[in-house]
Amino acid sequence: MEKLLIIPTYNERENVSLLLKTVFDLQEGFHVLIIDDGSPDGTADIVKNLFVAYPGKLFLEERVGKLGLGTAYIHGFKWALDKGYRFIFEMDCDFSHNPEELDKLYKACKTGGADVAVGSRYIRGGKVENWPASRVIISKGASVYTRMLTFMPIKDPTAGFVCYRNYVLEAINFDKISFVGYAFQIEMKFASWKLGFKIKEVPITFKDRKFGVSKMNKGIVKEGIFGVLELKWKSMFKNYRKRVKNYDREFQNQRLTAVEQNNM
Repeated sequence: MEKLLIIPTYNERENVSLLLKTVFDLQEGFHVLIIDDGSPDGTADIVKNLFVAYPGKLFLEERVGKLGLGTAYIHGFKWALDKGYRFIFEMDCDFSHNPEELDKLYKACKTGGADVAVGSRYIRGGKVENWPASRVIISKGASVYTRMLTFMPIKDPTAGFVCYRNYVLEAINFDKISFVGYAFQIEMKFASWKLGFKIKEVPITFKDRKFGVSKMNKGIVKEGIFGVLELKWKSMFKNYRKRVKNYDREFQNQRLTAVEQNNM
């Protein structure tokens, strides 16, 4: 199995059906895993009703309560690795990420030499639409702040539109990932970078949601500010690599195989 798109949801009934139709209408071979945190608006029921329309392509994992973005993605990553997917994507459900740009991320990893591809708002060709100026300033400021503290060479470290090669996720010790909000996105890129994986940013257009309510709150902003400080401090003592016997050799074999397949 090649490509899995992971989409966490909480109260996305206005978006989920249309988003799934848009993704599957692309005819690009994606499977989709929805991870719903007990949405009281019935998001999970809508997904279940769509199983018959997308047999063998659409999957649902239901969790009890709102447990956080980070734990949702880690749940999805483990599910994807267990099922044998080679390219694992993450994307928001609110159309802030354009499904038609998924192929950019895929090509960056499949043939572009990237181990991790990040859909970036803040490189040449990337842009943001329908956001108030104040929020753009905060977002760009957070990116500069993160780069200054971590030295991570990524211009959009908080981006949530990402493709991982499976061996990257195999390498990361998820027990060492601390954050559950949007700082999770920073920490996953930081862990990938610290482990020596090649991260490539590709330009995307990010649009503010039309339907539903933003999940941004003061707690998430606070985690982003103080979390980066904590991330920098703990990185001096934390090893993100999964402890597996003979792992380095196994990783090199996986990576060489991927490179050979890309060059075929």
